[in-house]
Amino acid sequence: MVDLFRHFTPRPAVRTWNNGTSACRKNAIPGSESNARDRVREISPRELARLNEDPLFVDVREESEYLCGHIEGARNLSQAVLEQGVSEMLPDRARPIVVYCARGASSAAAAKLLQKLGYQNVYSLKGGIFGWLEAGGVLQTCKRR
Repeated sequence: MVDLFRHFTPRPAVRTWNNGTSACRKNAIPGSESNARDRVREISPRELARLNEDPLFVDVREESEYLCGHIEGARNLSQAVLEQGVSEMLPDRARPIVVYCARGASSAAAAKLLQKLGYQNVYSLKGGIFGWLEAGGVLQTCKRR
């Protein structure tokens, strides 16, 4: 079995707003989260090891959140630019793609959008980056520009 967490450096990643919502929800499409979860395949961090091919991780949080900590190798495509920049950054429509945000709600909507754009193996990371951390995954950080 592949050790998914072997190259990651720990670092907390996401802020929670006063009303209890996570930062990944601020740009979510209103009302789309629960509907998207019904139609998108969710994958737990532990289930990732069963994929036949290494997935491409897409972080749909804002750049500032991504810089605070992300899954190693993840590409940052915030929800605001996902539809516009996806074909350039993700040219292989057959490669497994795992989309994540802070808790998993916004990533479900983003995964549904990728499916509509013709991507065949799209998953939403169950529990988002918090689920990743709870499963023992750690985060890579970047220096701020």
